Amino acid sequence: MAEAYRVSRDSLGEVRVPAEAYWGPQTERARHNFPISGLRLPRRFIRAQGIIKWAAAKANGAVGELKPEVARAIQQAADEVIEGKFDDHFVVDVYQAGAGTSQNMNANEVIANRACELLGGKRGDTQLVHPNDHVNMAQSTNDTIHVAIHIAGAEAIVHDLLPAVEAVETTLRNKAREWMGIVKSGRTHLQDAVPMRLGQEVGGWAGALAYWRKSLEDRVKLLYAIGLGGNAVGTGINAHPDYKRLATAAVAEKTGLPFHQPENMFTFIQNMDAVLEVSGTVRGLATAVHKIANDLRLLSSGPRTGIAELKLPAVQPGSSIMPGKVNPVMAEMMNMICYQVFGNDLTVQSAVSGAQLELNVMMPVVAYNLLHAIQILTTGLGAFNQQALVGLEADAERVTGYVEMNTALATALNPYIGYDRAAEVAKTAYAQGKTVRQVVRELGLLSEEQLAEALNLERLTHPEEA
Repeated sequence: MAEAYRVSRDSLGEVRVPAEAYWGPQTERARHNFPISGLRLPRRFIRAQGIIKWAAAKANGAVGELKPEVARAIQQAADEVIEGKFDDHFVVDVYQAGAGTSQNMNANEVIANRACELLGGKRGDTQLVHPNDHVNMAQSTNDTIHVAIHIAGAEAIVHDLLPAVEAVETTLRNKAREWMGIVKSGRTHLQDAVPMRLGQEVGGWAGALAYWRKSLEDRVKLLYAIGLGGNAVGTGINAHPDYKRLATAAVAEKTGLPFHQPENMFTFIQNMDAVLEVSGTVRGLATAVHKIANDLRLLSSGPRTGIAELKLPAVQPGSSIMPGKVNPVMAEMMNMICYQVFGNDLTVQSAVSGAQLELNVMMPVVAYNLLHAIQILTTGLGAFNQQALVGLEADAERVTGYVEMNTALATALNPYIGYDRAAEVAKTAYAQGKTVRQVVRELGLLSEEQLAEALNLERLTHPEEA
């Protein structure tokens, strides 16, 4: 049975649109012009578009540019978009016309058609609510897509990513306190180094996350500047003088976040510097997470022939051929997510550098890569925390067993016998398979009292307290 269509018109002529679709002719053209990847801009972005159209209708209604009933219908339709009711009707590929004109028109057409229904009309009836004249009033793709990136990015960071980072931090700090009494061998250059406490090592991981969390909390503020009302090039053509102020205030009202007008509207329209900086900070966070995942893989290696100081929860079989093998799958997943985030940031950087004159037309790919990075890092951290970190265990016996055999303990002898003699002790201990303590005793280099003082692990791992 042939699909039912309705005939719609845009400035290029007639277009057949699926009868049940809420989108219109410009979106339909984009569907056929850009059958590229099957990727769509995510839920957060569609929500942000709904917020913009809601705020615009409220502002235009307040200044008398929209009839009250039309403004209310657009706001109600936009609310439904914000809630996700029409996500299936946002059908434009990520790789689309420059600047995101098709994406903006997708939102305009869906909201216009739904508003028509709310006013008693039918989809495709542009006499009641027009996608350009009414839904897009005082706007342009050039300001709305850029603003949508800021809104979506800010909401995703504040409501999703930051809480996910805090949850991992909390888990690691709890483990650090639990394991502060376990002395272990430090390792530098992947070789034995002076002793430390397992709690200190894990606390270092938590501190790295705290650094990037605080940085992200600071950088997200850059996204609160939104150039809504600058429209095509920053001049605000066709917009009521009060529109910018009212529309921006409405966005802040709808989101509960402190969005405000930028210092320079033309700078905002021309450049995406805030997005670039935020993307780089997300990449920095991923770098810290990547290091933690790598450390976990090393410290849990084994279980018989590796370091095996930590025990990751067994969440699934690790091999299709080796029975009983269990791999650090959650840490491996986290590594792969981080690689993707690194690549997303490179794409954002490259696309942001593509700005020319009054506009950066590469906004759709910037939006997708920034939001994708935030999303996978958020969900990845959640899974990593629950499936790997919460149930992480330490093999205290194995951890402490390495310490006495660690020839780097000779470092503690430097103040007593000097670097050169301490180095000889270390080499002798390694060559003869003995401990540093044994060699010092055999050579009579220190009294028992001096030796106990020099190799006091409490003092070595908390020298500032001693």
